[in-house]
Amino acid sequence: MSADFWDTFAAMLASPLMQRALIIAVLVGTTAPVIGTYLVQRKLALVGDGIGHVALVGVAMGWLVGAAAGSTSVDAWAVPGAIGASITGALMIEYVRGKGKSSADVALALLFYGGIAGGVLIIGLAGGTSANLTGYLFGSISTVDQLDVWLTGGLSVLILGVGLGLRPALFALCHDEEFARASGLPARSLNILVAVTAALTVAISMRVVGVLLVSALMIVPVAVAQLIATSFRHTMALAMGIGGTVCVIGLSITYFHPLSPGATITMTSIALYAALAVLRPVIRPLHRHAKPHWHRSEKTHV
Repeated sequence: MSADFWDTFAAMLASPLMQRALIIAVLVGTTAPVIGTYLVQRKLALVGDGIGHVALVGVAMGWLVGAAAGSTSVDAWAVPGAIGASITGALMIEYVRGKGKSSADVALALLFYGGIAGGVLIIGLAGGTSANLTGYLFGSISTVDQLDVWLTGGLSVLILGVGLGLRPALFALCHDEEFARASGLPARSLNILVAVTAALTVAISMRVVGVLLVSALMIVPVAVAQLIATSFRHTMALAMGIGGTVCVIGLSITYFHPLSPGATITMTSIALYAALAVLRPVIRPLHRHAKPHWHRSEKTHV
C-alpha cells in the first residue's frame, strides 16, 4: 500500500472525532447482534425495523422539546427522545404480538408508517425540516460527542448484561415459549424485557446506521454467523465479533471516501454474508466430524 494510505490511516486514528466514532462503532457493533440473535430465534427479525420507525417520533419530539426550552443545541434531546419512543413502541409491538390476532400485522404496519409520518410532521413543528432527519435515518456518526460515548457505553453494558446474563432463560423463551411457561419461567416479564432491550439497542444503534438500517445491524451479523456456527452460543459470540468488525471496517471506509456510514456498514455485512453463502458448501463439511459439545437444545436452526 502507498505511503499516502498509511498517512491517512494514522491521521484517522489520531483524530479525536474518529476515536469517539470508532469506540461507538465497536460498542454498537458487538451489542446489537446480541438481542438480534434472540429476535432471529423468535422469527421476529423485522421488529427492530419497526422500533426504528417509531424512534423517529422520539427524535422529532426531542427536537421539539429542545426548541421549546431554548437549548443551544436543538438536537440535544434527540437521543433521549428516541430512547423513550423506542421503549414505548416496543411495548406496543409486544402487546399487539401477544394478542395473536389476525389483524396484528395491520396494526404493526400502522404503527411503523405512523412513526415516519409523525417524525416528519413533528420536526416541522419544531422549526426543522425533513432534511434534519437525514442523519438519524441513515446514520451520522461523525456528529457524536463525548456524552454520546458515555451514553452508548452505559446502555451497551445494560444490554449485554441482560442478553448474556439471562441467556439460558431467554433462549428457552425464544426457542419454545409454551415450554418456558410450563417450566415456571416468567414468560410475560421476559417478553417485555426482550422488547425493552431491543428498544435500547435501536436507540444506541441509531447514530451508527440510522433508524432505517438499524435492523440490519441487529440481524445480518446473526445471519452470517448462522452460516458457520454450530450452536446458539457460538452463533451469538460469532455475531458479536462480526458486528464489531464490519462496523469498524465500514466506518474506516467512510473516512477515505465520502459515503454514508450506515449504508457502508450494511453493505459490508451483506457482502460478507454473500461470500460465506457461496463458500458454505465447503465450510459445512468441516463441522460434520467435530464432536458436539453443546446441549442439544442450543443447536442453531440453520
